Amino acid sequence: MKILYAVQGTGNGHITRAMEIIPYLKEKGEVDILVSGIQSDIELPFKVKYRFNGLSFIFGKQGGVDIWKTYWKMNSIKLLKEIKSLEVKKYDLIISDFEPVSCWAALRAGKNCIGLSNQVATLHPLAPKPKKSDLLGKLVLQNYAPTTCNYGFHFKAVDKNIFTPIIRKEVRKLIPTDKNHYTVYLPSYDDDRIIKHLRKIPEVNWQIFSKHNKKKYKQKNITILPISTDLFIQSIASSLGVLCNAGFGTTSEALFLKKKLLVIPMKKQYEQNCNAEMLKFMGVKVIKKLNSHNLYKVKDWIKEQNNVKVDYPDQTKEIINTIVENHAGKSSINTEFESSHYKMFQ
Repeated sequence: MKILYAVQGTGNGHITRAMEIIPYLKEKGEVDILVSGIQSDIELPFKVKYRFNGLSFIFGKQGGVDIWKTYWKMNSIKLLKEIKSLEVKKYDLIISDFEPVSCWAALRAGKNCIGLSNQVATLHPLAPKPKKSDLLGKLVLQNYAPTTCNYGFHFKAVDKNIFTPIIRKEVRKLIPTDKNHYTVYLPSYDDDRIIKHLRKIPEVNWQIFSKHNKKKYKQKNITILPISTDLFIQSIASSLGVLCNAGFGTTSEALFLKKKLLVIPMKKQYEQNCNAEMLKFMGVKVIKKLNSHNLYKVKDWIKEQNNVKVDYPDQTKEIINTIVENHAGKSSINTEFESSHYKMFQ
């Protein structure tokens, strides 16, 4: 059996999840790996057959996506060429972790494409949604990487095809401790902005992992560190708490390690606002932005003991078994689904 597994390269969570999924896929057949996007700080320890530019959202420095940089990096002609160049007819099973080139190539070829991501879970009718409507954000999420059948990951299993997060083996092996620091990962803010606010809480030691800096440096009670997978998970495991965006990977691992969380959903990111709603429902503290006005909320969070208890069993093998049993070799696409999207290629 030939399998195409496609991974979104914007953000590190997709890549770390792929590290756990790929070995189980390799047990089922010959696996070709596709990665698109330019924002991940982590490399897959497997041979990648296809590398595409894809369609990446560029993190800004003020709490959200940098719309202009995203626009200038976007190359619709190149994206269409990538989609048309990907030969998917030879695959018996196509799985996409919110990766657009594989999804649209499969759609163009009339092939089924199985969605396996957090993003598809946030759209589930039973998953909490933001009170404030974001029709554009929802529309983008629905059509960015269209799939014919979905299996999702969320902080709670809200339905039979929605599973709790995949946690890396390295994280599962960690023994959590409580040392005298808080871990910070806010890739959509620049270092100066984070330091400006957190230095106003001098009684706390902050370890800030920066997407915008390649060298370690220290300012009083604040340490800035470049992204390093091992250092990052060790920092979380030994922290008193984690301050981060409302992405899926870091938040899931922090919950698994029984760390208290404070999350700030990225602006103009509908799925992060959906994640934040679920986390809030579970008892995690959420604030809209890191600014002077919300600093008292950060201080209150530091004083609180609001660790949320979760149960995240290792289900990765069972999930892959289910997908293979249900979909391998079944290549015919749903006619209604195809007709609603195929016109984009005419």
